[in-house]
Amino acid sequence: MFTATKLQVATYLLGVCPFSIAFLVFLNASVSFVITDLIGKEDGVGDAVGTLGFADELVALVACPLWGLLSDRMGLRLVCVMGYLIICLALILFVQAKNVYPELLLARLFFSLGGAAASTMVTAILPAVVAHSTGFPAENRPASVAQAIGGNCHISSPSIESEVTITPATFLPRSSHRKDNGDMTAADSDIAGSTSRVAGFVGMFTGCGALIALALFLPLPAKFQYAGVGEKAALKDSFYIVAAVSFILAIWCFFGLRRLQSDAEPCFSRSPLSQGKGAMSRFADAFSQMSTNFQTAVMAGFKRSEIAIGYLGGFVARASSVGISLFIPLLVNATFLSSGLCVDPASGDDPTGLPDIKRRCPRAYVVAAELTGVTELVALLFAPVFGYWAAKVTRKEIPILVASMAGIIGYPLFANKFDPDDRNTPQRVAAFVAVCLIGISQIGAIVCSLGTLSQGVLRKEADHPHGDRRAADRLDEEEPLLTAAQVAIVEAPLSALKGSVAGVYSLYGGAAILILTKIGGLLFDKVSLAAPFYIMAIFNAILMLSCAISSLWTSKALATRPESGLSGGG
Repeated sequence: MFTATKLQVATYLLGVCPFSIAFLVFLNASVSFVITDLIGKEDGVGDAVGTLGFADELVALVACPLWGLLSDRMGLRLVCVMGYLIICLALILFVQAKNVYPELLLARLFFSLGGAAASTMVTAILPAVVAHSTGFPAENRPASVAQAIGGNCHISSPSIESEVTITPATFLPRSSHRKDNGDMTAADSDIAGSTSRVAGFVGMFTGCGALIALALFLPLPAKFQYAGVGEKAALKDSFYIVAAVSFILAIWCFFGLRRLQSDAEPCFSRSPLSQGKGAMSRFADAFSQMSTNFQTAVMAGFKRSEIAIGYLGGFVARASSVGISLFIPLLVNATFLSSGLCVDPASGDDPTGLPDIKRRCPRAYVVAAELTGVTELVALLFAPVFGYWAAKVTRKEIPILVASMAGIIGYPLFANKFDPDDRNTPQRVAAFVAVCLIGISQIGAIVCSLGTLSQGVLRKEADHPHGDRRAADRLDEEEPLLTAAQVAIVEAPLSALKGSVAGVYSLYGGAAILILTKIGGLLFDKVSLAAPFYIMAIFNAILMLSCAISSLWTSKALATRPESGLSGGG
């Protein structure tokens, strides 16, 4: 199942996966206390929190694909280390802010840069720990070509003195010369099974990251206050401790992810193709290659069904996280406030000591915590289930199809059946059933999208996606050689662009969050409390329809393959 070392796997599953989420959960839950307790702002706290979150997503929308592109040149390990170092510094700066704008905003944007690197690497490292790269074989790839395509720069093969000796046969991967005779079926099946099982563990350990934040990080200020530390000092000390954890994690990743399979070493040395060029020219070449890689990763979603389903699954998965963490508590709070069931804090009947926003209706806070807790618990339990199921099932679209159906049922069911009155038992039971379906939908989208995406990245293609295979079939060792310029513009295979694909995956997720938060929030206020939940149902319906079309298309291709083979042989 794993091709990485035990240390690399432990670093990935126990370090990168959980803590990429834990730091974000901690910051999101603590930002309001920083605004009120440290900065002393009392009015417009909700607006400030919303603005900071929106700005965070805008930065992540750009930073995620950028980090992915950089990881293809610098290596997954270095991007991971840089991400956690940025998070460490951002957490320290966060509690030094004296005002919301611009100091706290800049600290939040800086944190977003680090968080984008960490979340993107969760996706990008998965293919690297599962299977060997299926891209350009090292023994056939000169160092100059490797640097030209921005791929793996750590090559032990003998160098070729001049790039004019590069022929199409030497340059293109060996796998691209194979005929599509079914020989790759077993290998593709192994890749699909491995990636799906590991994706299940990734989903489970990522869910554990939220629990780490809730159980270890968030109670820190209260524990310090119980120990006699002042309110402001307790909050600052909590941020410093979490920052120290991020720094330790950066060191762990630096050593734990060394020599990761198919990871690239930094490509800062001058290659033969760039000799004689100035610094600006080399930078332009690198930027052009990164742009090509990004376009390749984006277009792969339109050319490859696995990549398309992976991107759409990531879109739904990230939107689900907002639907659970933001709109479920929001609907619960709104229905409680409109029901007259809340306790009046002025009466003195609420000795909870909770912050103002929670003290207004402590019962709503408790019920919201119960519902979101059940959702995340179900998601945690079903993560390995979806991983095992996706690994064993022949039709890989079925698990994510079922997950999307659970979302189509669960979101509208919760919006229509939740009742704040505890005495209305049938509707409260229906609400808990609905959040269980929502949890299944979320984790199914996460696990299956990661699995199918990694499978699409690692799968050996019968036809090269960029047309190089057909060109190779027309050329051999005796025909005109590739020039340096031709080599420089050749697109790398997806197996060499794990970071770029992961960046686009995160880009889809960021777009989903922006759409849901802005449109869903507006409709929540102006139209109906159920509007965000119907938007989530629509998202899941789009995913379900895409999976159904992909499944039918695959069935049709399998049914016509024998005829195609006969006609091709004739």
